[in-house]
Amino acid sequence: MDAGLLFVLIFFCWLENPTTAISLQIDTSISQRTTASLGLVGDAADVNTTTVAGTVLIGGGEDVDQAFQWMIKKAGGGDFVVLRASGTDAYNSYIYELGPINSVETLLIDSRTLANDPQVEKTILNAEAIFIAGGDQANYVNFWKDTKVHHALDYLRNVKQIPVGGTSAGCAILGGTYFGALQGTVTSPEALNNPYISLVTLGHKDFLNQPYLSDVVTDSHFDNRDRHGRLITFLARMSHDHGILARGIGLDESTAVCIEPNGIGKIYGSGSAYFLTQNGIDGTPERCEDGFPLDWYRNEKAVIVYKIQATIDGAHIFDVSTWAYGTGGNHLYYYVRDGVLYKTAY
Repeated sequence: MDAGLLFVLIFFCWLENPTTAISLQIDTSISQRTTASLGLVGDAADVNTTTVAGTVLIGGGEDVDQAFQWMIKKAGGGDFVVLRASGTDAYNSYIYELGPINSVETLLIDSRTLANDPQVEKTILNAEAIFIAGGDQANYVNFWKDTKVHHALDYLRNVKQIPVGGTSAGCAILGGTYFGALQGTVTSPEALNNPYISLVTLGHKDFLNQPYLSDVVTDSHFDNRDRHGRLITFLARMSHDHGILARGIGLDESTAVCIEPNGIGKIYGSGSAYFLTQNGIDGTPERCEDGFPLDWYRNEKAVIVYKIQATIDGAHIFDVSTWAYGTGGNHLYYYVRDGVLYKTAY
């Protein structure tokens, strides 16, 4: 491509929501690698391959090889870029050895200056797969939101149609509603005891835009750190604050949900994935107020949960386009009385 400025003036993201328009300006004259790069393995020359879109949610802990292989296949052998705000380039060799890929590069983007750097933007826009590492999601919100990185990520997933994934903190920011951890983490007892405690910092439809996840909040390390109660609290806030049919995906460590373009999520790994949905648009919390414990029981059927055991071959699935079909799992009801979470058989 000739040197100069390539203007991608307007693109439209057709999701389940109203159309989103984003304007991008890409400087194609940049030739050197960005200062944010922690290193690259493979061929540094850019390639263009045919890609297939998808979204990967990983619950932290040990990485799930099959999820990265799923992304590599959808990347068509192109360039794989890892984004983070802290940490090392450890993913480079790990991903590169999992399958045929042109290159793997890690970018450390730990400031808004870097997040608006044209070199960083170009490296991201040239990617055929993007993975957001774990760490502290507050850094991603503070450093990346409303920057070139933010808009490039939306462009890649919704227009260029590449696979985008994240683990732990990187998974947390992929939902339309997200726990930003801007005041630090919050435990289940803290959230259930007061849904509006200052630690519950929820963003809503103002960051990354992933198909099928518009009204979904994600959480990782789910059973490992007993986060069931806080995810229920996040759903209660979504329902109460925004009047939506609130949904959530909780992921155990070493567990991945790989969402195909048609909305079918394949469950890989060794733990469980939990798909939670408010039991009807009118099934709002009985009490979701600042300074009071959460009450959300609705005849002890407030939230419908479908728990799926992951497998190495991704044999079990859940349809996040309809939330009406899954395999390999079992149903539960979750409800809350006076800040205490209860679980009953479906």
